[in-house]
Amino acid sequence: MRVLVLGRTGYLGRHVVAQLRGLPDTQLPEAGRSTAGTGAGLRIDLATDPPDRLAKTLAEAAPDAVINCAGATAGDAVTLAEVNTRGPAVLCAALRQAAPRARLVHLGSAAEYGPGEPGTKVTETAATRPLGPYGATKLAGTAVVTASGLDAVVLRVGNPVGPGAPPTGLPGRVAALLREAGASTGAGPEARAGAVLRLGDLSAYRDFVDARDVARAAVLAVMAAGPLPPVLNIGGGEAVRVRDLVHLLARRAGFGGQLEEDTKDTGAAGGSARSAAVSWQCSDITAADEALDWRPSYTLEESLAALWADGGTGATGEDTAGTEGDRAP
Repeated sequence: MRVLVLGRTGYLGRHVVAQLRGLPDTQLPEAGRSTAGTGAGLRIDLATDPPDRLAKTLAEAAPDAVINCAGATAGDAVTLAEVNTRGPAVLCAALRQAAPRARLVHLGSAAEYGPGEPGTKVTETAATRPLGPYGATKLAGTAVVTASGLDAVVLRVGNPVGPGAPPTGLPGRVAALLREAGASTGAGPEARAGAVLRLGDLSAYRDFVDARDVARAAVLAVMAAGPLPPVLNIGGGEAVRVRDLVHLLARRAGFGGQLEEDTKDTGAAGGSARSAAVSWQCSDITAADEALDWRPSYTLEESLAALWADGGTGATGEDTAGTEGDRAP
């Protein structure tokens, strides 16, 4: 099977590629925004390539399946629309022309749902009320994929965590701050005990899922026989207070200093205006279990241990080329 992974150099894309490389009889055509100096490969940029050019490139790749991890989590509304909405639209148009029988697995975001009802897990049929351009552009991308007529499924991903988590998401950002605090105060326990880490509002609840579990879900979706539901939630299935995650990570880091939380400062590290507007988020993952025989295999503690052990050497954010991770609000 030839599986083309778009966004392969980003956070989730790298984990997807690692999962696929462990499978027998699976080929991974190389693709990136630029192939200069590589001697081989396909140049793909979903944000700028016209459909006809992309169709020619896809015809050359001849994929049996495409996993689209490409996307953007930050930037102005125009940038987000170009990558998160135009990208899937161009990809679907090109696939219909060049590889209409290929299965498309597209990574969406739980941000498409918007604010959740405290105590309630959201299902795939719930109303979508995204806040801000990120969730709105991801939702538009999902609409394009589900209406494409292709053999396609959208995986609505919760908040990814685990090895390689970039500083554009909360777990990676807090890990980076903890490393900086340790480096600035020295190695001694007395020095570390005097450190102060100032964070924003951490009262929100989020559904965290290990990036390796997201990758496994994407691979299972590629390999599944028969048609799949148009949308499947991929999350941890539990609402975790962000404050609890931060304290777990601090203990894993051996941080003995103080964690100061300013509940009025939503712009400080660890909090955001978008987080303040979405105080609860939790996905019902029953459908993914039924359709893919998928469920999370890593606990939050295991994900945080892997994140810390990674040493901050993981990929940065999402790759806007056609060659990931999502960040929920």
